[in-house]
Amino acid sequence: MFIAVDGGDGAGKSAQIAYLTHWLQNRGREVAFFRDPGNTPLGDALREILLARKDLAICPEAETALFMASRAQLVRDKIRPALATGKIVLVDRFLLSTAVYQGYAVDRDAESIWRLGTRLTGGLLPDVTFVLDCPVDVAFGRMRRSKDRIESKGADFHRRVRDGFLRAVADWERFAVPGKAFVVDATQTPEEVSAQIIKRLQNEAPELADA
Repeated sequence: MFIAVDGGDGAGKSAQIAYLTHWLQNRGREVAFFRDPGNTPLGDALREILLARKDLAICPEAETALFMASRAQLVRDKIRPALATGKIVLVDRFLLSTAVYQGYAVDRDAESIWRLGTRLTGGLLPDVTFVLDCPVDVAFGRMRRSKDRIESKGADFHRRVRDGFLRAVADWERFAVPGKAFVVDATQTPEEVSAQIIKRLQNEAPELADA
């Protein structure tokens, strides 16, 4: 099974990934965790460019290409082999993020990004995607570290990102995106958010509920 946790910056993805990993492992499941971009030599190099290099002006089209390149390598080198051995793959972001950050949030054609991304992953997309939804002021108030290049784009941009995630989930069937996506209210306590994610996951994967 392939699971993605996505959403705006500061929504609490890292905490929910930790909760979900612990829950799955306690049920005897082997989990392979990856972050997108990253986890391959190419992906780590591109992550540095995309997130750390605040001195670089990168247009949305170039950002899209760089994220896609990292993801294609990640799928080939890490995700497909992990799935082939029966592991549950858990990722921090995936193609949905590119469709939102480089599509919806900057008024570019998100559908073309979905089509390109699906081709480059060989059609492999998460079975379930959880989108953590949180107002930008609340999300940024939670952040206790310096912002990376994309996080530094400003509140107006990130409000468009939040709206983009909600629109993307609403457009899921129109774009014929594989798998399912669910919006989770991330303003709740981390424990309450985790409980909602686990309940939904059990509904979608009865074999986990029975484990």
